[in-house]
Order: sequence, then C-alpha cells, then structure tokens
Amino acid sequence: MSLNSVFGLAQTALELGLTSSLTVLALFLSYTMLNVCDLSTDGCFTLGATVGAVVAIAGHPYLSLPAAMLAGMISGFIVALLQTRMGINSLLSGIIVNTALYSINIAVMGNTSLLNMNKTVTVFTKMKDALAGSFLGEQYKLFVVLAAVVVVAVFLALFLRTRLGLAIRATGNNPDMVRSSSINPFFTTTVGLCIANAFTALSGCLLAQSQKSVNVDIGSGMVTVALASLLIGEVFLGKRSIPLRAVGAVLGSFVFRLVYTIALRFNMPAFMLKLVSAVIVVIALAGPYLKKELPMIRRRMDKRSSREG
Repeated sequence: MSLNSVFGLAQTALELGLTSSLTVLALFLSYTMLNVCDLSTDGCFTLGATVGAVVAIAGHPYLSLPAAMLAGMISGFIVALLQTRMGINSLLSGIIVNTALYSINIAVMGNTSLLNMNKTVTVFTKMKDALAGSFLGEQYKLFVVLAAVVVVAVFLALFLRTRLGLAIRATGNNPDMVRSSSINPFFTTTVGLCIANAFTALSGCLLAQSQKSVNVDIGSGMVTVALASLLIGEVFLGKRSIPLRAVGAVLGSFVFRLVYTIALRFNMPAFMLKLVSAVIVVIALAGPYLKKELPMIRRRMDKRSSREG
C-alpha cells in the first residue's frame, strides 16, 4: 500500500468519523449524561438527512442545517413525551418513534426511497468554491465537518456547566434527588433529548450532503456505531472532565471509522460489515472488564500450573 493510499484512507476515516461523531456526542448527552438509551437514533439520523436534502434541493443549502436540527428536536420531543407523560419505557419509546420515522422519512422524500443530490448546491459545494485555487481546496469536506464538530463539542462543554446542564446531569445520576430539589425531571429529560436528537439529525444532514445522495436506510445501525465509538473513547481517555470526554467521543468515532475503512480496503464483503460493528462493540464493552479481571485470571492459572507441577 502506497503512502498516498494510507493518507487517503486516513482522510476518509477522519471525514466519516467526524461526521458520525456528532451522533456520538448526541449519545454522550442522552446515554451518558441523561442515562436514557434512545433507540430512535437510526430514524432520527435519517430524518435529518432527508429533511436537509429536501431543503438543499429546494435551493437553501445553509437553511438545510437548522431545518434538519429542528426536525431532530421534534423527534426528541416526541420520544421524551412518550417517556415522561405517557409512562412508556424509554427503550420502547425510542423503538416506537424509530418505527414511525421510517414512514415519515419516505413521506419527506416524496414517496421515494432515494434522493439524488449530484447537481444540488450544498454547504460542501459552497466550501469547495470558497477554497478553490488554494492548497486546501481538496480538504473542503474536512473543513465543514470539523467546524460542525468543534461548535457542537464547545456548546456541550459550556452547556453542561450551566444550571440547566447540571440539572440534566443530576437527572441522569439521581432523578429522586432532582425531584426533592424542586427540579422537574420531565423538563430536563425533554430538553436533553431534544438537544441530543438535534445533533443526530445534523450528523445525518451532513453525511447526506457529503455523499450527494440519501436513501431511507442511511441511518441503519447508527446507534450501534455511536455506542461503540462512545465506549472506545472512554477506553482511551476514561471518565474525566466533560471537555476531555467529548474529545474522547470524537476520537472513538475516528478509531471506529478507521477500522471500518480498513475492513473495506481489504475487500471484506459488504454483508460482513455489520458483524465487524458488532465485534467492535463487544470489544469496547468487554475490554475494560477483561482488563480488570486479567490479574485474577493469571493468579488462577499460576495456582493451577503450580498444583500440576
């Protein structure tokens, strides 16, 4: 493999990793901070992609980003509404909304399962035109997604230090204590899920515009990808301060996409990629536990070998 191929591989993984890291940061807020496992991620990701694509095709590339985020916020609000006001389990709430979003996404796309954006002006084509002629002209995709990730990560780091952000973190840690402190956990849960789903939808919008097409299955498996990336980030940087954990989430997303891209490079069949995702999740989940248990396993093996000797 040539040096140019290696750099190309790393750049592809970095672009995809940064794009999906917005979903990882969303899961960081909902799953880690709020302690809610939102299984509507796949549908919300696709919702952001479809809404963003439709608005961009209509001739409003910049408006597509806030439009996608607004759609994601509505999705998060419905998940929170089912969970907090209708007494439905958080897992079931996500599954219900994810199922409903499949039909909604096709309706948004105009009763079709695929939209072509080859001739559409997007935020990426705008950045490409702005950087045309410079030595950074080929890095226009990287600039767009990096700017989005920096804005979202800084927002999260600052927001989680505010009174509302601290209330959201407290809700995830101990909702009973939050109630006794005259804080409405229903409100904090709703705000947290709305913000998280807005980030997920933004991630889908950027991916759709980056690859110049969107299909109804574009978000399939994103909750697995995001969870694996989040856990990989925690393995690298651990549970430290909020800014470092946000950086870890982005780093984990890059590592996951790098492994994914390498698997594609070695001509692995497409149907095996889901298995690769599952294996990465298992390693990320079981790795810390096995690392903790390794000394005990070694002691047991030493005792057994000494008895046999």
